[in-house]
Amino acid sequence: MSNKIPKIVVVGGGAGGLELVTKLGKKLGKKGKAQVTLVDSTHTHIWKPLLHEVAAGTLDSHEDEIEYLSQANCSGFRFRLGKMDGLDRKNKRISVAPTLNDEGLEIIPRRTFDYDYLVISVGSISHDFGIKGVREHCQFLDTTQQAETFQNKLLQAYLRAHTQGKPLAEGQLNIAIVGAGATGIELSAQLHEVSHLLTAYGLDEVKPQDVKISIIEAANRILPGLPENLSEASTKELRKLGVDVMTNERVVEVTESAIKTESGKTIPAAIKVWAAGIKAPEFLKDIDGLETNWMNQLVVKQTLQTTLDEDVYAIGDCCACKWQGHDENVPPRAQAAHQMASLVCKSILNRMAGKALPEYEYHDYGSLVSLGRYSTVGNLMGNLSRGSMMIEGMMARLMYLSLYKMHQVALFGPFRVVMLSLSHIFRRSVHPKIKLH
Repeated sequence: MSNKIPKIVVVGGGAGGLELVTKLGKKLGKKGKAQVTLVDSTHTHIWKPLLHEVAAGTLDSHEDEIEYLSQANCSGFRFRLGKMDGLDRKNKRISVAPTLNDEGLEIIPRRTFDYDYLVISVGSISHDFGIKGVREHCQFLDTTQQAETFQNKLLQAYLRAHTQGKPLAEGQLNIAIVGAGATGIELSAQLHEVSHLLTAYGLDEVKPQDVKISIIEAANRILPGLPENLSEASTKELRKLGVDVMTNERVVEVTESAIKTESGKTIPAAIKVWAAGIKAPEFLKDIDGLETNWMNQLVVKQTLQTTLDEDVYAIGDCCACKWQGHDENVPPRAQAAHQMASLVCKSILNRMAGKALPEYEYHDYGSLVSLGRYSTVGNLMGNLSRGSMMIEGMMARLMYLSLYKMHQVALFGPFRVVMLSLSHIFRRSVHPKIKLH
């Protein structure tokens, strides 16, 4: 029998993946009981629910991002930069594409990593459903880089309008968001706040009323995947802010200057955001024979092991796991990824100890939608409320903030999170409320 320690490879350092390698690194890596490796195509992590704030400029990603190398050093795992593009299940090996610099020069050659246990946690990307013009003319918010690109484009549009010395052209500062899920709703509220902040910071040739924000949703209400009372409350708040909420409008084409819908509407917009659906990355589709669905998600058993290979797990948005007691899969939410990371950590520890594997049961603790400084609405579910309870205002805001704090506690522990929170308060007191470059 070999004395080699097991190799655990986690691909994807999102909410679930980074929490998992942190737990495994502390429990196994630091003690020399396993070699734990995180593979990710970027250098840093930011909690994905914050990307709409990065896009709006109300959050500087460089202040809240986590360096993978630093986290690895503190937590007992290894970090390797690269993008997985292949899987060899027979030899238990993944392949990682070469890494290129901004000039297209190769800085890291193609590599392979062997594993005993593989966890795929690569998240999701936007699904354009093959609609004409979406890829060419819409902004996406799947990554920190995309969010920063959007923020730069937004600021440039304001600067151009502020200094052009002539009346604004039709639709020049119109922003259209396709998809009224949590990302689209929260982004629209943040952008409304930005329109007032930029005027206050000196771009006063542009008035808040010059910026028209529209949300376009194919379903009959916004937040279609969440309870109806949450949808109604959010619609009411958005309309108070002057956001044009359009439901039952299916987008059929996007052009350079407008969005066209099936009903015949043409919505002029200089800046267009696509937040209408998700899918797992393309490389996962039927990867080395594993079972996937129409969204490229890896189909898993209740143990979160893939249906055809017990040594390959999938967690987070890239996995299709049956929601017990429901006719649907577990929804792609941060709380689901958090719960999955905890279960897979326990599963791998149990396998190494020869114990039975736990089964995943998703606990829905409710949903919260932040409308910036204007409002936060949500509903509490399950044991927290013995059913479903609508919450708004300060209580909802505190609950919303606590979700991010729970993620930070999983990564850093309570003491460091308290210190980070205090430093954030002091930093915000001396820095502008919006990123201005």
